[in-house]
Amino acid sequence: MNSITKVLIANRGEIALRILRACKELGIQTVAIYSTADKNLKHVLLADETVCIGPHAPVMSYLNVPAIISAAEVTHADAIHPGYGFLSENADFAEQVEQSGFIFIGPRTENIRMMGDKVAAIEAMQNSGVPCVPGSNGSLGENVIANIKIAKKIGFPIIIKASGGGGGRGMRIVESEEELSNSIELTKTEALSFFGNDEVYMEKFLKTPRHIEIQVLADQYGNTVHLGERDCSMQRRHQKVVEEAPAPGISEELRNQIGSICTVACKQINYRGAGTFEFLFDKGEFYFIEMNTRIQVEHPVTEMITGIDIVREQILIAGGEKLSITQADVQIKGHAIECRLNAEDPKSFMPSPGKITQYHAAGGLGVRIDSHIYNGYNVPPHYDSMIGKVITFGETRNKAIIKMRNALDEMVIDGIKTNIPLQRRIMTDKTFNKGGMNIHYLEKMLGKHE
Repeated sequence: MNSITKVLIANRGEIALRILRACKELGIQTVAIYSTADKNLKHVLLADETVCIGPHAPVMSYLNVPAIISAAEVTHADAIHPGYGFLSENADFAEQVEQSGFIFIGPRTENIRMMGDKVAAIEAMQNSGVPCVPGSNGSLGENVIANIKIAKKIGFPIIIKASGGGGGRGMRIVESEEELSNSIELTKTEALSFFGNDEVYMEKFLKTPRHIEIQVLADQYGNTVHLGERDCSMQRRHQKVVEEAPAPGISEELRNQIGSICTVACKQINYRGAGTFEFLFDKGEFYFIEMNTRIQVEHPVTEMITGIDIVREQILIAGGEKLSITQADVQIKGHAIECRLNAEDPKSFMPSPGKITQYHAAGGLGVRIDSHIYNGYNVPPHYDSMIGKVITFGETRNKAIIKMRNALDEMVIDGIKTNIPLQRRIMTDKTFNKGGMNIHYLEKMLGKHE
């Protein structure tokens, strides 16, 4: 029996609506928190209860921990779902939620803390037998000679990374021994100003890898499954633009091999909830880079090829239930593609907030739209520019691409600029249609047209 009867959704936009839908299907009551800029959000209009928690600035609202916990208290919520972004991977927030007597719909605090520290995460993965990028196996000290020795052992080019980093910040590629010391110092300074922690580490720089990730689910009783892989190599400035599942060119044997390594690692670290192991994939080898301890933007492609509702499982696991599936139940069928829709200029990538004067969503068999926008909705300028996702499913990758092309042609979003023209261009690109692009391909493709 699930112990959750009311969930406070500590997020906004499409993911908040996605969580609300899962709660409604489970017969769970919902509380929507919102900033003054978000009073007309779709999930706010649909929730059982609503609480305004502050002005538009995220630090005063969606990052305001005391306000969120107070909202849970006054509405008598049992649990808090953080979605993605904002406080979803903040271990201190998860800890305060549980200390205040609420269920945190996510992993244990110690897992979030461990995976938030890249050095600790790599160490834990190495101990669990997960393949990692050759590197310094820990933070770099002040000894210049020792650092040069490590770099030579790994082999240039290498990359210096901030331990507390993320989102493409706190990274520096080093091509030669002469650049090393200066690059370490610069990255340390950058890391301290961005993340409040100057700890950095070193890894082999893989020039043309793909970005492939494994979705896992684990309950508190030690049951763990993987739901196959996603290919998220179509990126711009370390931000994913298109995601798909399964990854082109990954055999069932290789999927099961890396998937079982990830499920074993979950058991080793006593993981609970949904999680994603992110890998660089190069020349047939997987190299662990990080683990995301939350639901991901691209979770729908995995749902489409497995038929498993990941958000529903998250809620049930948090409520103390056992996983409703075993590994044998996970059957991967067909192919799914997701295009992120952003309110931005498709050429300059500048955000384009404003009022949506006309909206028509694509439809048809195998088309899913996860979005909070509607006719007359005002896209605020204060948050991430993503306004939704188009997901298509087909028996083959080619059929999923054709459906996506048609869906993008059907979509009407007037009043603001969107990246739909860019997504259309990607779907007709010959190299994309072949599959298996590396993480630098999209930027090269854009460079040709600019």
